Amino acid sequence: MEIIPNVHLIPGIIANPYLLIDPQGLTLIDAGMPGSAKKILRYMAELGYAPKGLKRVIITHADFDHVGGLAELKAATGARVFANAVEAEAMAERRSSRELKPKNVFAKLLFGMMGRMFKAKAVKVDEYLEEASILPVLGGLQVLNTFGHTPGHLSVYSPAVKILFCGDSIVVEKNGMRGSRGSNNWDQEKSDQSVRKQAALGAEIVCPGHGPVVKEAEGKFPQV
Repeated sequence: MEIIPNVHLIPGIIANPYLLIDPQGLTLIDAGMPGSAKKILRYMAELGYAPKGLKRVIITHADFDHVGGLAELKAATGARVFANAVEAEAMAERRSSRELKPKNVFAKLLFGMMGRMFKAKAVKVDEYLEEASILPVLGGLQVLNTFGHTPGHLSVYSPAVKILFCGDSIVVEKNGMRGSRGSNNWDQEKSDQSVRKQAALGAEIVCPGHGPVVKEAEGKFPQV
């Protein structure tokens, strides 16, 4: 699904992956659950791109639903993987980048079972991203530290087209946007700070990890 020229949301995948088209090659933001690589490669083929056309994968954070398809995708394409150093370490060790906070015994058992059952394959990150790094995509894609949901969560923003890719730092539900919160949140205060930081950018389009894309986003950011 084309959001704006050269920016696509690949449908039918848990944890939204976004494909950015550039004359020098393709960039993917997040890689979905295991099995998602086939859907991503199929979508690329429909646009006329071979697997080797994917040059770069940016990972917002190391949660299973954002990196599950990454190992297969990297093997098929040879794309370089970019992420925050904290998240990169978790990906290499096949673990979460933070301890979850279950509210009761049932939730603790459920999280423990899911942690054992759902593990992405280990992936080596090729390049660490830091605050203010700029990638040569969409007129200059700026890296933002948006810690809170996880300790190394990042977002990326293009001032040229005013589009923000916010991972799970902001979730879009039927009632609108909200900041990350709950048992899988690492630090609520930092989460709220990250929401405020992104609200101040002037983004006109917000592309979340979960939920629909928000257009005409000014004034729609959550108040935290």
